[in-house]
Amino acid sequence: MNILGGFVNNIGGFVKDRLPKNKPAEFQKIDGKAIAETITKEIAAELTDLKAKTGKAPGLAVVIVGSRGDSQTYVNMKKKKCKECGIESYGKELPETVSQEELLKVVQDFNADPNVHGILVQLPLPKHIDEATILSAISIEKDVDGFHPLNIGALCMKGRDPLFVPCTPKGCIELLDRMGVEMKGKHAVVLGRSNIVGMPAALLLLKRDATVSIVHSRTVNPEAEVRRADILISCCGQAQIVKSKWIKKGAVIIDVGTNAVPDASKKAGFRLVGDCDYAEVSKTASMCTPVPGGVGPMTIAMLMRNTADSVKRAYLKE
Repeated sequence: MNILGGFVNNIGGFVKDRLPKNKPAEFQKIDGKAIAETITKEIAAELTDLKAKTGKAPGLAVVIVGSRGDSQTYVNMKKKKCKECGIESYGKELPETVSQEELLKVVQDFNADPNVHGILVQLPLPKHIDEATILSAISIEKDVDGFHPLNIGALCMKGRDPLFVPCTPKGCIELLDRMGVEMKGKHAVVLGRSNIVGMPAALLLLKRDATVSIVHSRTVNPEAEVRRADILISCCGQAQIVKSKWIKKGAVIIDVGTNAVPDASKKAGFRLVGDCDYAEVSKTASMCTPVPGGVGPMTIAMLMRNTADSVKRAYLKE
């Protein structure tokens, strides 16, 4: 027994010596791109079955104002994903000079169109248009972005469920679920408090019985607060601000940040990085999403999921 025990110990030491230095053996990249592709296939199968039963297909209307290159790219990605899922794409491109009344009319027309089950107005809007007014005008039954005040209000309340949850925070929670991360009873920190990501992410974590802290620009000693996190959702928009020393050993990180930093080796002259220094935090965390390839693909996948849920709600009512 002593000889066998010594052999096992020697093998253990041999393996340990060959593990990457300063990185936990269990570290996993959270591959948002692969998970999003799986979800796309699941949605496509659901909608094929729905069409066979009802003869109906969902429709998603995207309204874009102005000619911002990033918005155009994002809209094109959404159209491509709609095709993969079996969702009909509708769209309206308006000049940056469009009046608020004209934009409201476009939204109202899509509200009344029975072939449209989801409406998305691409943000940001020009300064002369009040975003809150436009978002509130979208029918709550078609608010697949999840920004209508009634949907956000339901998200805030115990015992209430919104018809739709904002896509990026929903994608963050879906990643945690698909990676088998338990949220109940864990200390979760959300770094950032935006209406689009930070606040709804914190509310979703609360609904999963996590203990939640929100760290923001006025937080005293944010590094110490983040270091307490079992789960960190970072959405502050500060390139690679989070280093290894900020992270509790074994923490799970969902990095929402998408920040451009100069890089002469790239054709565009820049590269995208997250709020977290991925190479650094992977020395301490147990899991982390990369940027790109983490949360970004999940945001579009959750938009498809919300649209699919909308059409099922419309045609599969009991």
